[in-house]
Amino acid sequence: MNPIAQVLYMASATLFVLGVRFLGSPASARSGNRLLAIGMLLALGTTLAFAPHYDHVVWVALVALLGSAIGVVSARRVRMTAMPQMVAFFNGLGGGAAALVAAGGWPGSSGAASWLALLTMVLGSVSFGGSIIAFLKLQEWIRVDLRMALGLRLLGLTVLAAVVAGAVYLATSGHGGIGAALGVMAAAAAGGALLTLPIGGADMPVVISLLNALTGLSAAATGFVLQNQLLIIAGTLVGASGTILTQQMSRAMHRSLMNVIWSGKAAQGEAGTAEGTVQPITHDDTAMLLRYAKKVVVVPGYGLAVARAQLEVKQVIDLLNGFGVEVLFGIHPVAGRMPGHMNVLLAEADVAYDQLWEMDRINPRFRDTDVVLVVGANDVTNPAARTQTGSPLFGMPILNVDEARHVVVLKRSMGRGFAGVDNPLYVDPKTRMLFGDAKHSLGALVRELESAQ
Repeated sequence: MNPIAQVLYMASATLFVLGVRFLGSPASARSGNRLLAIGMLLALGTTLAFAPHYDHVVWVALVALLGSAIGVVSARRVRMTAMPQMVAFFNGLGGGAAALVAAGGWPGSSGAASWLALLTMVLGSVSFGGSIIAFLKLQEWIRVDLRMALGLRLLGLTVLAAVVAGAVYLATSGHGGIGAALGVMAAAAAGGALLTLPIGGADMPVVISLLNALTGLSAAATGFVLQNQLLIIAGTLVGASGTILTQQMSRAMHRSLMNVIWSGKAAQGEAGTAEGTVQPITHDDTAMLLRYAKKVVVVPGYGLAVARAQLEVKQVIDLLNGFGVEVLFGIHPVAGRMPGHMNVLLAEADVAYDQLWEMDRINPRFRDTDVVLVVGANDVTNPAARTQTGSPLFGMPILNVDEARHVVVLKRSMGRGFAGVDNPLYVDPKTRMLFGDAKHSLGALVRELESAQ
């Protein structure tokens, strides 16, 4: 490889590492994203400039520009509630691209290169098939009867077993060309799709993270096939970060990864029924309670994202800050539909980063909090996770909102969360329920607080 190309590739790899590091904090995430984009641009430019074996450099450049344009437009137009779908779709394209590159280099390869190429084709295709199904399910374009779940999983495992056997045969026999490679890829994609079909929509973020790790591993394997150090480093970064994120999300839900993939829903158990009286509250009484509080914590959930009420939340906290009220946000690791979902949603409304407190940091503060405003968060605030051993939530870390002096829950109805169990918080004597659409309710609070100025 040209020495200049090696230096530029190492510069790109350094930008990738720094970018991932900066993504670890909301305050630096935007800078990290820029570094990653610059690193990818540098990598593409270096590949085009120092790869004379390309016979159609102009076409490659045009395709890269077209893909970049599609990515920019998609990222700017997609709603935050649809962000998991976009991540799944783009991840699937990455896995498919890695598989196609490996398939193109497989004919004529031998030894370790042949094995790595086949491994890349299998992993990349599984990621592609599973990611496309994840996209379709999150977009609610397909639904699967749970009675078919076991059959789909067994069929998926059978197909993947056949794929592995076929790949081993091709690697050891040395027979087969591009047609055989495409056949292995098609079967692997079908296996990934079959295994993903029965998994519930609420578990899709974990599955997408796992598929993202597979995409990273396939890219790293492609790097070995092409002897490209940048692909090895970038793929390893994606694979490692995806694996760690998958483990953390499963742990945050008190679920094993096997339970997420195999059961397709939360573990079953005999959960207790919440007994007590629900106490509703009006908009003006809620505004008065907030107006004369000293400390308020807002707990956002997926209901906030669905209602697209982040701007109204920002207006409420700005008004409360004007009254001298300290306002913080309590963010649960699995609030929303993907890690960081709430952080990005609130960042869209220009909520200050220092007001966003993670679960471990905010939990000790609830004891001296006057009012907690829960907006659409259900399972992550359920006290049954601490006390009811039969609950599917038992053992899951939650936000201890029930330790505050007053709790106001914004909710459309008394519907249950994904776990399908009652929330004793809603019948706690210190809790009041503000029923209605979150956007409408928060807008009404804004008007009440403005009139109190």
